[in-house]
Amino acid sequence: MAERGASGSGSSGDSLDKSITLPPDEIFRNLENAKRFAIDIGGSLTKLAYYSTVQHKVARVRSFDYSGKDHEPPYEISVQEEVTARLHFVKFENTYIEACLDFIKDHLVNTETKVIQATGGGAYKFKDLIEEKLRLRVDKEDVMTCLIKGCNFVLKNIPHEAFVYQKDSDPEFKFQTNHPNIFPYLLVNIGSGVSIVKVETEDRFEWIGGSSIGGGTFWGLGALLTKTKKFDELLHLASKGQHANVDMLVQDVYGGAHQTLGLSGNLIASSFGKSATADREFSKEDMAKSLLHMISNDIGQLACLYAKLHCLDRVYFGGFFIRGHPVTMRTITYSINFFSKGEVQALFLRHEGYLGAIGAFLKGAEQDNPNQYSWGENYAGSSGLMSSSPELCPTQRARSGTFDLLEMDRLERPLVNLPLLLDPSSYVPDTVDLTDDALARKYWLTCFEEALDGVVKRAVASQPGSVDAAERAEKFRQKYWSKLQTLRHQPFAYGTLTVRSLLDTREHCLNEFNFPDPYSKVKQKENGVALKCFPRVIRCLDALGWEERQLALVKGLLAGNVFDWGAKAVSDVLESDPQFGFEEAKMKLQGRDGPPHKCALIFADNSGIDVILGVFPFVRELLSRGTEVIQAWWESPGYQLTGTNRPPMLGSSALREERLLLMQTGSSSPCLDLSRLDKGLAVLVRERGADLVVIEGMGRAVHTNYYAALRCESLKLAVIKNSWLAERLGGRLFSVIFKYEVPAE
Repeated sequence: MAERGASGSGSSGDSLDKSITLPPDEIFRNLENAKRFAIDIGGSLTKLAYYSTVQHKVARVRSFDYSGKDHEPPYEISVQEEVTARLHFVKFENTYIEACLDFIKDHLVNTETKVIQATGGGAYKFKDLIEEKLRLRVDKEDVMTCLIKGCNFVLKNIPHEAFVYQKDSDPEFKFQTNHPNIFPYLLVNIGSGVSIVKVETEDRFEWIGGSSIGGGTFWGLGALLTKTKKFDELLHLASKGQHANVDMLVQDVYGGAHQTLGLSGNLIASSFGKSATADREFSKEDMAKSLLHMISNDIGQLACLYAKLHCLDRVYFGGFFIRGHPVTMRTITYSINFFSKGEVQALFLRHEGYLGAIGAFLKGAEQDNPNQYSWGENYAGSSGLMSSSPELCPTQRARSGTFDLLEMDRLERPLVNLPLLLDPSSYVPDTVDLTDDALARKYWLTCFEEALDGVVKRAVASQPGSVDAAERAEKFRQKYWSKLQTLRHQPFAYGTLTVRSLLDTREHCLNEFNFPDPYSKVKQKENGVALKCFPRVIRCLDALGWEERQLALVKGLLAGNVFDWGAKAVSDVLESDPQFGFEEAKMKLQGRDGPPHKCALIFADNSGIDVILGVFPFVRELLSRGTEVIQAWWESPGYQLTGTNRPPMLGSSALREERLLLMQTGSSSPCLDLSRLDKGLAVLVRERGADLVVIEGMGRAVHTNYYAALRCESLKLAVIKNSWLAERLGGRLFSVIFKYEVPAE
């Protein structure tokens, strides 16, 4: 594909190659498998959306037939090819539309694609060009309907999509968690002009106003004033300007008397007011800054008035006028706060410019019921939110100036809140916000950088029969290293930065280069050892009295949790002392009565000593007391000892009688977001009346959910296997987290 892109098919293809910093096939990815297209063409910018299928490898347990014989492996792992759906979104300036369409035409080999959904004014203006270039029929969609569908889609499917901008905070971006009830809200879409829409439900919305003074006004007047033709260059000029050199301020009109009016002297009394009387030239930077303030203030005041008129307290701003530019967001936020006296909140969207393109795609894909699925952002293929300081990451800003990318993967099941959350609207899964905590951010980014060589080594070892494993692993290293450097300069690039998001980004990069689980061989060996130990552990437990057995079970849970090849401290111990065993693990540790629970929901790891020698005996004990158990595992990468691959020692009768149910969380992360769980799991929790939640492991109970409040009894337990984190929490390495909570009456 890269070879074809380089040669092109004419001068327009060559001009595309010269105009961008990335190879074309890194922008229009996976075009050969494109199934459906949509396009949103505004007055200045084109946003292309397309749906494709992606083939990638997953590790699965192929068979489980444990006979207890030493010479037989307990199970086999197979690497299988799976096909999943992906959404691609690309933004570029209309200047490049012909070149981009030429490139798409050259690489679009799926002849089944017959129609392209189109929205925006350009759907009419460029209709003939699109049909000629792509040989596709253009089906025009209503602009407002597409905007609302797109906005609802990103708010529901992308955690930390919306944020407030706080001028003097560090960081300035404060992201909002997914709210279960997003309606009603006001959407102010700032394209070439401004559209204001009141959104009441998924399908009920009303256009209530707008303005002809928008992004096109800024670009047009800016070009006249500064002779700068590129939108991003104009924004860059504005970021360096001093608007007070051009604008007339309140203090310029009233002098010191402004204080008697109760007004700040720095308020703008008249945009460009000084240019009429001052006998001098004004800099491009100052004029651009004044112009940006003028338009942003006007839009903010207009939005505030409509919000107050319709009794709405949340206003989302969309459209590529904003594109994460700090001056724009600061001015709009100030205007909203000033005129509403703090009663209306201005919220911005990370992917504001894609709303129309997403909506157009959804309109064209209604026969596939895309809303029955949940989707997730693919960090490996998406551009990040730009830095407010261009000099910090010039490469990222230069790329974003011309092209911007968003990729989303379809998840195979809808994700919903855990019904047992005390207050879903205030639930925050992550314990530490690395965007906000500079010391923690520096530590964890360094930690992931230092672990990269080990991950690469294990990735290669996980596929011994692959001739290109080393080459793919090196590409993964470069990709993930680049992402980590971006996050050093722009910790807010993909929303709130957390340990969970760093793990997710690594997983997305591994999947891109077909490494479903670098630790598969290690886990297979570890599981084999644990299964051989299991009968002896059970015999020892059964020989104890009730009280001694409960203590031993909890110690077993914690001792099993010591084993984690992803933790450097544990890896160092296991590498230096292969005989480090289960009993020794208990020695490493820093040393409920009443009727049984009706149903216990247990979140744990998906394989290893942790599960087999820690969780399984605990589950067995609960079942023996008459408590039903829902065992929830995280998905690939990895493999699950579940379903037909279950260990027989858990008891076939409990599975047959459905007293033990094995479910997946719907997540592929060892961390746990209780607001995005498999809908089937949530339904089961409600039907079975779960009254105990057990969250086990450092990723699930420390990095996430440490402060999670539930409506039933809960037990969070883990062993701290990171010395820096242990010190942060006031303990020592291998200290125990054992947090039993009863909900307040």
